[in-house]
Amino acid sequence: MKELILNNGAYYTRDGRCRFSLWAPDFKSVELKLCLPEGSRYIDMDEKDEKGYWRATLDKISPDTTYMFSLDNGREIPDPASHYQPDGAHGASQVICHEDFQWEDGSFSGIEISEMIIYELHVGTFTPAGTFEAVIGRLDDLSDLGVNAIELMPVAQFPGSRNWGYDGVYPYGVQNSYGGPAGLKNLINECHKKGIAVILDVVYNHLGPEGNYLWGLGNYFTSRYKTPWGNAINFDGPLSDQARLFFMENALYWLDRYHIDALRLDAVHAIFDFGARPFLQELSEAADNYSKQKRKKHYLIAESDLNDSRVIRPPSLGGYGCDAQWSDDYHHGLHTLLTGEASGYYLDFGKIAHLVKTLKEGYAYTGNHSKFRKRRHGNYAGDRPKGQFIVFSQNHDQTGNRMMGERLSALVSFEAIKLAAAAVVLSPYIPMLFMGEEYAEDAPFQYFVSFSDEALINGVRKGRKAQFKGFQQKGTPPDPQDEGTFLRSKLDWEKRAHGNHKILLEFYKALIKIRKETPAISSVNSVNMEVEGHEKIKILAIKRWLDDDPNGVLCIFNFNKDTVQASVSLTGSDVWGKVFDSADSIWGGPGAASSEAIAHGERFTIAGLSMSVYKGG
Repeated sequence: MKELILNNGAYYTRDGRCRFSLWAPDFKSVELKLCLPEGSRYIDMDEKDEKGYWRATLDKISPDTTYMFSLDNGREIPDPASHYQPDGAHGASQVICHEDFQWEDGSFSGIEISEMIIYELHVGTFTPAGTFEAVIGRLDDLSDLGVNAIELMPVAQFPGSRNWGYDGVYPYGVQNSYGGPAGLKNLINECHKKGIAVILDVVYNHLGPEGNYLWGLGNYFTSRYKTPWGNAINFDGPLSDQARLFFMENALYWLDRYHIDALRLDAVHAIFDFGARPFLQELSEAADNYSKQKRKKHYLIAESDLNDSRVIRPPSLGGYGCDAQWSDDYHHGLHTLLTGEASGYYLDFGKIAHLVKTLKEGYAYTGNHSKFRKRRHGNYAGDRPKGQFIVFSQNHDQTGNRMMGERLSALVSFEAIKLAAAAVVLSPYIPMLFMGEEYAEDAPFQYFVSFSDEALINGVRKGRKAQFKGFQQKGTPPDPQDEGTFLRSKLDWEKRAHGNHKILLEFYKALIKIRKETPAISSVNSVNMEVEGHEKIKILAIKRWLDDDPNGVLCIFNFNKDTVQASVSLTGSDVWGKVFDSADSIWGGPGAASSEAIAHGERFTIAGLSMSVYKGG
């Protein structure tokens, strides 16, 4: 395919030639500052084109050369499109020769998104070392679990050494404290060699508040729209073409230079673009074209709280063309049934009916009234394939945005944890696990930063306290700037070898094995499904079958704390035989109290806070 040549940043070739580019249309002069061992060298960037790009092409440049830009207002700044910041967000940028890396993943053809078992992880807290190299050391554990895709929280360079990643300020740069570009490539290379796909979380709705050197260069931001992080990125206003291109090329950069298999797009509801061809649609088309050229499908996964099916509809049907999206409604419905929490956005959930509707139509809110939002919310998505929704019982947001960062294991019983695991892994959607949940990690995942500006640090502390008023939580949030907050959030891998932690790990392995080996469960886009809910006794029944196997599989979930009796009116087999029971003593349960067989229309028994799998025939 045609080589991807970026309009921004340092483009280096093996012959020692490097082209430096900066979009700064309002400046009268720009100099390139080379930071050489013998001292700084300034070079006029006299190539300014009609779009406002300043360029300079130099020979005999070493790939470890560091540089900055000197603007005519006296400012010297790193390259906002830097591929590497070896000395952090405020230091000089470094030239990277991407061609030097020897990829060994040529035989990896990717994982179909509908077949993914996703594992979300934060590089800094996943291991004691907090590096890409340390993640490699745990890949065999993830493969043994049954995971075939990892999703990395953002790795774009942020200020300091600890952050969730959503305060990144170099969209093209790889965090230096994690291991930089070489470390990330090593991780992806090893993942692919083991048959594991890599999803990267990218942020195109804002940049962090410290070290954002895009401010003042051009019309990258606009005051026409506001986001929770301040002025929005300019995707549809005057001089927005180059701002759009900066982020459009960034997506292709990750796919091309780093062999990323899919991008998770953070909070697309905060990407404001009311043009006739919105950024999301253009990005989807660019990713599709890249996939065709590479003859390997690359995916876009959206995070959106809009419940707007246009996000995942193809452009031919009036949509934006994203391949999949996270399902908050599934999480909220599951979480409220298990915890009983009813504040904040959980106010809209708490009934079996919410899960039933989400299973049938993709969203629980499809234009009906939302108490939390005090208005109607969402539209219909029931005609979209099940393989376009990713579900979870925990993730970084739903855990870390609790005031104390409690995981589900700190909120509910062991039986309820197993019930949640089954509801995710055996769902008709794509399952995603949050790091550590597979063995009931009980260390919190808290919000942490490492800024250097005291005013900003104090503002973050105040903002964190104000955030929880809507959830009516008392107490004081952990100090995000305190290193202890970060250290408390690290996984303790030793736990997985003991007690209930070990039992749950084996339980997850068994669930994933059932999913992979049962076609009626794993075939998310070609399966038939019926769903039945019993509100009073909190029972949910899901029957799934293939055209050539009409008997199929029946999964019964009991969200009631007590053992109950019920009947189901689902069509199909006259009798289903039990093949799995979460209450079994082998899984640390009270004993398998659920009926060994279920006859069509007749009453059966199921233990409290448990689930059972039945096969027909």
